[in-house]
Amino acid sequence: MTKVRKKSIPYFTSETEQAIVLYNNTDSFKERSRIYYQKIHPAFFKLTENIIHTFKFYYTEVDNIEDLQHEVITFLLSKIHLFNPNKGAKAYSYFGTIAKRYLIIDNAKNYKKRVDKVMVEDIEENEEFSYTLDNNISTNDQLYWFIEQYITYCTNNIYKIFPKENDAKVADAVLELFRKREYLDIFNKKALYIYIREIIDVKTPKITKIANTLYSIFKNGYAHYLEYGYVKF
Repeated sequence: MTKVRKKSIPYFTSETEQAIVLYNNTDSFKERSRIYYQKIHPAFFKLTENIIHTFKFYYTEVDNIEDLQHEVITFLLSKIHLFNPNKGAKAYSYFGTIAKRYLIIDNAKNYKKRVDKVMVEDIEENEEFSYTLDNNISTNDQLYWFIEQYITYCTNNIYKIFPKENDAKVADAVLELFRKREYLDIFNKKALYIYIREIIDVKTPKITKIANTLYSIFKNGYAHYLEYGYVKF
């Protein structure tokens, strides 16, 4: 019996993976730009296009799919330095997973916004109900909203909070758990540490140190929010 060879992805080849490795090992900005736009961007564009349409990630705030693709590609580029072929993962699988996780979270967030908008429009027709709802916001909803603000603040200020690049990478890995919290079925502390080390190669004491700093920001910010009703970090 003749064994059927599995077809390779025509737009994301071993040459693409080699280009990503070369990109990460090149210090020249000009050379990096050349490698990216000639070898990597076309693969990222096709990858994101296929994932969006295959899994129907259509809940988006942008005007068209290409704008959504641009967002995802920008995110992939921000993570490109984390790819290490020595860990066994293929570039296509690695970046495909990152893209899907980004789109899952983004779509879930935008879907919730659409639902909330419909609810607000309905509530505005009944002032009494609006007042009652405003005074009975659940603790879970408050916490969910605060965590979104917390993630945004820490992400936008990550290099101010952690000036050292490696510390910032570890912090981003920890924040990734917050971003994916609705899709993670992990409650064991040890498992969380292992999950972080899958994203970035780092020792446990470093994770603990970075996590403690992030927790301090969270704790102080949430205490302020509960006391005064607005976010301040």
